[in-house]
Amino acid sequence: MSGEFTNHLWQSTWFAVVAGLLTVALRKNRAQVRYWLWLSASCKFLVPFALLMSLGSHWQWAPAAESVTVPAVSIAMLQVAEPFPEGLPSVPGAPDTVAWPLMAMLGVWALGFAAVALTRLRGWLHVRAAVRASTPLDIPAPVEIRSAPGLLEPGVVGLLRPILLVPAGIQERLTPPQLEAVLAHELCHVRRRDNLTSAIHMFVEAIFWFHPLVWWIGARLVEERERACDEEVLRAFGAPRAYAEGILNICKLYVESPLACVSGVTGADLKKRIEAIMSNHTGIGLNLRKKLLLAAAGVLAASAPLFVGLVKAQSEAPLAFEVASVKQHDIPFGFVRRAESSTIECSGVGNCGIFGNRFTEEKASLKDLIMDAYKVKRFQIASLPSWGDTGRDVYDIAAKVEGNRTPTLDQARRMLQTLLADRFQLQVHHETRELPVYALVVGKSGSKLTTPKPGQACNAGAGGEGGGMGGGRKGGGGGAPRNDETEAFLSSWERMASLLSAVADRPVIDQTGLQGPHCTPEGNSPFLAVLMTARGLNADDAPAEASVFALLQRWGLKLEAQKGPVDMLVIDHVERPSGN
Repeated sequence: MSGEFTNHLWQSTWFAVVAGLLTVALRKNRAQVRYWLWLSASCKFLVPFALLMSLGSHWQWAPAAESVTVPAVSIAMLQVAEPFPEGLPSVPGAPDTVAWPLMAMLGVWALGFAAVALTRLRGWLHVRAAVRASTPLDIPAPVEIRSAPGLLEPGVVGLLRPILLVPAGIQERLTPPQLEAVLAHELCHVRRRDNLTSAIHMFVEAIFWFHPLVWWIGARLVEERERACDEEVLRAFGAPRAYAEGILNICKLYVESPLACVSGVTGADLKKRIEAIMSNHTGIGLNLRKKLLLAAAGVLAASAPLFVGLVKAQSEAPLAFEVASVKQHDIPFGFVRRAESSTIECSGVGNCGIFGNRFTEEKASLKDLIMDAYKVKRFQIASLPSWGDTGRDVYDIAAKVEGNRTPTLDQARRMLQTLLADRFQLQVHHETRELPVYALVVGKSGSKLTTPKPGQACNAGAGGEGGGMGGGRKGGGGGAPRNDETEAFLSSWERMASLLSAVADRPVIDQTGLQGPHCTPEGNSPFLAVLMTARGLNADDAPAEASVFALLQRWGLKLEAQKGPVDMLVIDHVERPSGN
């Protein structure tokens, strides 16, 4: 939700910037054109592009199964339109806590909204009192004209049935030509429905009061609104001197209206207005080139979100392998338990992942395949059938992508999703559940883990098929030769929470603050120590029956049982795979 809102602000800001550039290009043209550009920028804050993008997402330019890559320009456009993620990753947050930063931001927003709303309400009450105290004037006009004692200046009030309020005694203070020009200016506001459009922007200001650009747009709207009416009066009467004198006399007798809900005569930059009036500037009409420019900008503003939605749908559409083979892998003894991998790897088990235009999964259970396809952890999968994670009912998948293109990791996941739906008849949905979780914390005596010296690594115990959990043997500090990547994998503490989550079969939230490589007090790999302890093997000279909980306590750590929200992938239906 926060990502969607941030994307909306981003899009609205860029829309306003483009509108501002267009007003600069049209600075010599009529103010009415610039006014509508600024008003469109204001209204954009109330119209999320996500609505048009949702409409565009229902279209596709090519069958999903035939498309592997989306054009780079389209991806770039999608990244520009939505630079911020739409939601947080599906990793459980700290349990039993309140999102205080979010609550604080909502509280600040509510205070700002209330302040702006109360200011507008006070102005409306002032206008309402003036209308009640006013009396009708016998002046022919398309709308009712009333005289109000104590009114600051002439102004139009009301949205659906506007009334022109003028200060009492204005007829004696202005000459007939001056009064006629001033009334013509106010009637121009009535014809343009300026009070209605002003109300729309005031609503935008109340909602987005924290955005400086909203207030800048408001100032530009008032400026162009008054200039548009000035230009119309000059075109109709052609008496710039009398009109300018009328405005100046009103300024002498009254003061500029501070009420945003009233379309008056003294708004905007008075000096610039008088200079424009005296120069009889009425603005240049749009030529064909500029009309085409505005038409193209309008079409682009409406079509760009549709195109982005189309790109997004194409990038998220189901993809399929050209050919794929699913075979059950026979396990003669023991079982296989693959470690979780964010990159679809299965070190110590076999070959897994992307190899050019080919995709491979070896010795993968249904749970392993779902984890790889949907990028979830073991504890996030619910309603798994009994055969889905026995460690013996595992499969080999060999697939090929159409042509010689190498799919991205995300595309390979989506292709695997299609394969699971086709061969395993898998149907799933997401839901949030309040589940037990563990918090991995440092005990009162502190952590007993050690940090290896630069260039050194922890010792490693031996393991068998499945990365040390598939019928391995008791090992010491040696083991098979390992490269730097394996050393980093076995020593890095960042993977410990995922491993413990798999062992405990529930989310583990690392609150230890530990980072980087660490070794056990005996100098061994903590990663392998947990693996072997979970299998009941002799790790770090611990008794065979020692549990992972006891092992962590020896390291000065502990798992605290708590509860928290967890994003779950729930299996609605699944079957054993069909033949190739």
